[in-house]
Amino acid sequence: MNVEFFYKYPKTLLNKGTGFLSGYSHSLNPYAGCAFACSYCYVRQMPISVFRKKEWGTWVDIKKEAADLLRKELERAKKKGKVTIFMSSSTDPYQPIEYKEKITRSLLEVMAENQPDFLFVQTRSPLVCRDIDLFLLLKDRVRVSMTIETDREDIRKHFTPYAPPISARLKALQLLANAGVPTQAAIAPVLPSSEEFPETLKKFVDRVCVDDYFMGDGSGGKRTKNLGIFSMYKELGLEKWCDPSAYRIVYDRLKKVFSDEQIYLSQEGFLPSSGIL
Repeated sequence: MNVEFFYKYPKTLLNKGTGFLSGYSHSLNPYAGCAFACSYCYVRQMPISVFRKKEWGTWVDIKKEAADLLRKELERAKKKGKVTIFMSSSTDPYQPIEYKEKITRSLLEVMAENQPDFLFVQTRSPLVCRDIDLFLLLKDRVRVSMTIETDREDIRKHFTPYAPPISARLKALQLLANAGVPTQAAIAPVLPSSEEFPETLKKFVDRVCVDDYFMGDGSGGKRTKNLGIFSMYKELGLEKWCDPSAYRIVYDRLKKVFSDEQIYLSQEGFLPSSGIL
């Protein structure tokens, strides 16, 4: 897919945490738009995408001078109370263009100098490993959550053909864990997977979050339905996997491998670590 890039100079970076992210004081998006263009992404139904009048995945806004802006906003926010940040809510902070632009890294450098109370990094990109040095400075004030919706590469290619391969994401989790960075695997949304999926994850993480369209798209599944995603399941003859109860298939399999304390469901798996607030 061809992607257009646009340089923007935002007036603000830190947004108030609301709705699904109400457990955070702020959300932070280094970019707008997303080149991974996941078919099920709920952001496709949000104003940032709808009003753009360009197909989701074909454009990315690069937020220039973001580090200077964050430095000012973070200092002001910390004077008002605890600062917990979710990065990112409507894009992946490790866009392919991040290799060149390093916007996300510049923001992490700011947060390493003036640390928030907690930073949650949500991504599906192995590029996250580049910033291990900065995560280590944040110690237990950070968690990196890697999206791994399935262990089946054929399923990944069907739903998210422009996203990084599953094997690369698992390797990234291993590198992060070996370095001592707090991590989790986010099976979000639940996609069709094999019975061996939990065993595979157990080799890399000791914390897993399970989420689906009905719990996690902010509308009880309505946004996802409007995207026509369920027809993609029908094409594969896997309609049972788009039922509101389908998450139980994976959840019950996980319980055979992980303890109850290691498995989180939907919103609770994305909240700041206990003791932060």
